[in-house]
Amino acid sequence: MKSTFLLLLALPCMSYASLLDENLLVTLPTGYKMDFQNKQGTIVTTEMVPQAESVSNWTEMVTTQVFLGSKINNVTLAQFQTYMGKTWLAACKDGNVTPLKNGKENGYDFSLWVQTCPLNSATGKPENTWFKAIKGNDSFYIVQKAFKFDPTKEQVAQWTQYLRSAIVCDTRLVESPCPTSK
Repeated sequence: MKSTFLLLLALPCMSYASLLDENLLVTLPTGYKMDFQNKQGTIVTTEMVPQAESVSNWTEMVTTQVFLGSKINNVTLAQFQTYMGKTWLAACKDGNVTPLKNGKENGYDFSLWVQTCPLNSATGKPENTWFKAIKGNDSFYIVQKAFKFDPTKEQVAQWTQYLRSAIVCDTRLVESPCPTSK
């Protein structure tokens, strides 16, 4: 079984027709650039920041992680969310973890939640991160949007919609179809 991670707008020459097997579909947000990508073992990480920022100096960031066919596939979404929440709360004294939605999209279970920290001791700033985890058949997928400030209601709405648009599809499965044209 194979998984592919695809940033659709980062690869404008690519079409949906070239998709094979299981894929995470996310777009490069308008005004953003891909500033970091790494594959370490079975984990593929991509970090995107506004054009004028970098991964070493950012105020906003979108991160994707794909755990390729790894042992994390035995982890439930609830277990992953609990682990991420405990890690967050250990690092942020007055932090909070708020589940937002669990469900199924395009045949895959997903979980959406937000983790807030009023004052990150490492940066001296607040940090707010929205997470979407999707449990694939071949891999486990995470898309996150982080702010080093308190976002406005408009920003929350915009980025919640962005997370909703991130989906997993599989060219092999009728119940989890990939788009067929671009």
